[in-house]
Amino acid sequence: MTSRCRASVGRLRLTGLLLFVVLGSSFVVLSPGFSVFSSGTVYAQVRTVNGAVPSPPSVPISPRRSAAFGAVIVAGLLLLQYAHRRKTFILLWAAGWLLIAPAMLLIATGYESRAAGNMAVGLSQFLGICTAILFFWSADLFRQTRYVRPERLRLLIVVAVWFVVAPLALGPASVLTPGYLITAIILAAAGAMYTAVLIERRMIGAGLVAFVLLGLGVSNLTTAVVVPRMLATGQFTFEILVVNAVLYTFGALGIHQLVFEDMTYELRMTNRRLEAAREELLQAAITDPLTGCHNRRFLEQVMDRELQRHARFNLPLSLLFIDVNRFKQINDTLGHEAGDRVLQYVARFLKRYIREADYVFRWGGDEFLVLITCGGDEAARKAAVLKASFDAAPEAVELPPGLGLSVGWAEVPPGTEDLLPLVKEADARMYADKGRVEKPIETAAPAAERKKRVRRVSGRPLDFD
Repeated sequence: MTSRCRASVGRLRLTGLLLFVVLGSSFVVLSPGFSVFSSGTVYAQVRTVNGAVPSPPSVPISPRRSAAFGAVIVAGLLLLQYAHRRKTFILLWAAGWLLIAPAMLLIATGYESRAAGNMAVGLSQFLGICTAILFFWSADLFRQTRYVRPERLRLLIVVAVWFVVAPLALGPASVLTPGYLITAIILAAAGAMYTAVLIERRMIGAGLVAFVLLGLGVSNLTTAVVVPRMLATGQFTFEILVVNAVLYTFGALGIHQLVFEDMTYELRMTNRRLEAAREELLQAAITDPLTGCHNRRFLEQVMDRELQRHARFNLPLSLLFIDVNRFKQINDTLGHEAGDRVLQYVARFLKRYIREADYVFRWGGDEFLVLITCGGDEAARKAAVLKASFDAAPEAVELPPGLGLSVGWAEVPPGTEDLLPLVKEADARMYADKGRVEKPIETAAPAAERKKRVRRVSGRPLDFD
C-alpha cells in the first residue's frame, strides 16, 4: 500500500473515532435523567448536607435538539470524507443527515399558534421523507442502478404541498401516519439496495447500513401504527426515540465503514485491471498481431528454458523452418490484404497440425519457425507430412494457384546453447527444398472467373481478387 493510501486509511480511521465519540455522547444525552453541570457560581450556592459533596443542579436536555446537534456533526464528518473521496453517494448521505437537524428542531420547539405547530409537524415529516429518499438515492448511485431520476423527484413538489397544507386543514394526524408509512417504505427499499451491495461485494459496512435502514423502516412502520396512542397519551414516544437513536448511531458507523471498504474495493479493482493490462501487454509483446503466433522475442525467452529441459530430461529437439512459396508474387499481383489472409491461413494450418506442447513462431515476412520435440529423422518426416497435408487440405483449392510450403529442418544436438546457428541450417535446407522455379500467378483471368475464388476458409471469406 502506498504512502498516500496509508494516509487515507489513517484519516478515515480518525474520522471513525471522532464519529464514535460524538455519537456516543449524543446517545448519552438522550438517556432519561441525564444532566449537565452548571457553572461554578451556581455550584457554589448549593448547600451541603452533613458536610457531603454537594450535588450540582441539573439542566434538562431536549432529546430532539441533541439529535439535531449529533446529526449536524455526523453530516460534517461525512462532508470531510466527501472532500477526500469525491463520491456522490457520500454527499447524499451527508445531505440526509443534515436534513435530520431541521426535522428534529421543528418539533423540538413549542409554538403559541396551533396552526404553526401543525405546519411544523408537516414540514418535519416531509423532511423525514426527503432524508429517506436521499439514503435510497445514495444506494442507487452506489450500485449504479439509476432508479432515481429527475422527473420522478418532481413528485416531491406535490408531496410537499400536501404535508404543508393538510395539517392546517385536517390536523397533524393527516400527515403523521402517511409520513411514517412513506418513510418506512423508502427506508426498507434503501435497506434492500444495501443488502444487494453486501451480497455483490461482501462489504461489512453495507451489511450494517442495510440492517440499520431496515430497522428504521420497521421503527417508522411501528410509529405509524401507534400514532393515535402517541397523540393521545404520549406513550411509546421516548422508547421509539431511543431505538432510532441507537439505529442512527450504528448507521453512521456503518456508512463510515462502507466508505473505507469502498476505497479498498477500488484499490483491488484497480490492481486487477493493472494486472490484466500487464498480461495483455505481455501477450502483445510476445505475439504476432497478424497471425496470433509467437514472435521472435518469445523464442529468446523460451530458448534457454527449452534447452535446459532438453538436456535435463534427455529429450530430442528439432527445428522446422517454413516458407510460403510464391508469397511475394501474391502481394505484388493480388495485394497485401490477400497476402495477409494467406499468412493467417498458414498460421491456422500450422497450429492445427503442430502439437500444443510445441511452439509455432512467425519468424518474419512469410517465414515460420517450429520448435518441436522430436529427433532429426522424425523432423524430416514431419516436414514432408506438413507439405503434403497443406497441398491436400480441402481449402487448398480456394487458395491462389501455386501456393505451397517449403520446409527445412535441423536437429538440436546435446549441449547446444544457442539455436540461431541451427535456424540458419534449417533455413538453408528450406531453400534447398524449394527445388523449382516459381511461376508467376495468373492475373489476366476474366473478372467473373476471378470472383469465383471468393470462398470461406475456416468460417472467414478469402477474397484474393
